[in-house]
Amino acid sequence: MTAPTTPTTRTGDPAAPDPAAPDPAAPDPAAPDPDENRRQVLYWHLLARLFDPAEQPALETASLAVVEDLGLPTGLLDPRTSIDSLVQRHPDLAAQFENLLAPDPDSDADPSGRDRAAEVRRAALYSKILLNALATGTGPVSAGQLSRWQADAGWLERALGCQPGELRTGRRTGAGGPAVGTGTGGGTGSPDLSTLIPVIGPELAGIEADLIKRMRLREVLADSGLASKLIPSMSLIEQLLHDKGNLDGVALANAKKLIRRFVDEVAQVLRTQVEKATVGELDRSMPPKRVYRNLDLKRTIDKNLVNWNPDEEKLYVDRLYYRHTVRKTTPQRLIVVVDQSGSMVDSMVNCTILASIFAGLPKVDVHLVAYDTRAVDLTPWVHDPFETLLRTQLGGGTDGTAAMALAQPKIAEPVNTVMVWISDFYEWRGEELFAQMAAVHRSGAKFIPVGSVTSAGRGSVNPWFRERFKDQGTPVLSGHIGKLVHELKNFLA
Repeated sequence: MTAPTTPTTRTGDPAAPDPAAPDPAAPDPAAPDPDENRRQVLYWHLLARLFDPAEQPALETASLAVVEDLGLPTGLLDPRTSIDSLVQRHPDLAAQFENLLAPDPDSDADPSGRDRAAEVRRAALYSKILLNALATGTGPVSAGQLSRWQADAGWLERALGCQPGELRTGRRTGAGGPAVGTGTGGGTGSPDLSTLIPVIGPELAGIEADLIKRMRLREVLADSGLASKLIPSMSLIEQLLHDKGNLDGVALANAKKLIRRFVDEVAQVLRTQVEKATVGELDRSMPPKRVYRNLDLKRTIDKNLVNWNPDEEKLYVDRLYYRHTVRKTTPQRLIVVVDQSGSMVDSMVNCTILASIFAGLPKVDVHLVAYDTRAVDLTPWVHDPFETLLRTQLGGGTDGTAAMALAQPKIAEPVNTVMVWISDFYEWRGEELFAQMAAVHRSGAKFIPVGSVTSAGRGSVNPWFRERFKDQGTPVLSGHIGKLVHELKNFLA
C-alpha cells in the first residue's frame, strides 16, 4: 500500500494562487486617492493666496485643471471676482453656495460609499467663499471694494445658515437657516457650526473694521455716489462718530444718513426682544374693556358649550368673555450709565438704542448718562437714539465718579429704581467709585453692572471690580445685550 502524499504546487503555477497574495482586482489601499489629492490642491491654493497674493504657477495650473474638470467657472480661483458676479453669470451656483455647509447625509456613512467628486466640488466652492472673505490685501480701500467685500462676507454667512450681516453683528433675526450655535454634524462635508460661528463672527467684524480704517472715509463721504455704496456696520459707525467733528456739508449729511440707517436697523432687532415686556400685574378690580381685540374666544366657547344644540349642530352663545388687559403699574425709573470711552463704542450704540426703546414703554422713566473723564446727561434726547449719538464724544479716559454725581441724585424712590452701569470698569478712581455703587445697592435700588453691551458678547472687565461685585451680590452680566434685555424685563414685570 502506498501512503498518501501531500499535494505539492510548483512555484508560479497559475492554477494554484497563493492564498496570502493580495487580490489583483481589489484597490490598493496604499495608492493615493485622486479625489482627495484634488481637494488638497484646492486647499493649498487657498492657503497660498491667503498668505501671499502673488500667484504660484504650479498651484494655479493644478487648481485650474481641477476646476475645469468639475465644470465650474475659473473665476472661483480669482479673489478679484466677486461671488455676486459669479452667481449673475452662473445662476445655478446660488443654491450651491447657500447650502454649502448644510448637513451632509453621507458624512457619517461608509467612506467607500461617499461621493468623492461631490466633496471636491464643495471644496472648490468653499475655498472661493473663504478666499474672498479673508484675502483683503493691503493699502487703501475704496467704497466699492468695501461694498464688494461686505457682499462676499454675506455669502459666507449664508453658507453658515445666517442672514447677511448677522455674524458680523451677532444679532440673529431668526430668519433662514439653522439656528446659530447648533451643531450640524462632524463629517467631511458638515463642519460643526456650534464651534465655527463664535469664532468666525468676531473675525469677520475685525476684518471689516480694518477695511474701514484703510478707507479714506472723508473723501468717500464727500461724494454722495460713493457714500451710497457704503453698508452701515458697527465699525463704520464707530469711525463716523469719532470723526463727525471734522465733517461738514455733504460729508456730514451723508454720515448722518448712514448713522440713521444703522440705528433704525439695530432698533428693529432690539425692539422684537423688548416689545413683549410687560409692566405690572393685571388689574382685575376693573371689568375688561368690551372690545373685539380683548375677546377671549376659547373661554367663550368653553362656557357656552351647555348651549350646544346637537340636532341643529349649532352653538348658541348667550355671553361673551373678555380678557383683562389693564395692568396695575407703578412708575419705574431706569437709569442707564454708559462708558463712552473709545473701547466702548459698541456698548454706547446698543445702549442708546435700547434706552430709547424702554423709554417708549408705559410708566417707565428712562434717564441716560454717558461719561469718559467728564459726564453728560443725555436724558432730554433719550427718545431719539440718533440725536443722542450725535451728542456723544467717544474716546478719552474714564472717571465714573463724574457720572455718579449726575446719576445718584436721580434716585427718588430706590425700590422702584434700577441703575444699569455699562463699562469695562478700568477706572481712574476705582475704590471711590465702588464705594458709591455699593451705597446705591444698599439704598434698595437694583444695581446691574454690565461688562459691555456688545453684539458679539465679548469684552473684558477689570478683575478687581468683578470680584467685588460678586461679593456684593451683584455679579457682572456678560456683555451680550440679550442678557441685559432679560434682566430689565424681569425688573419691569
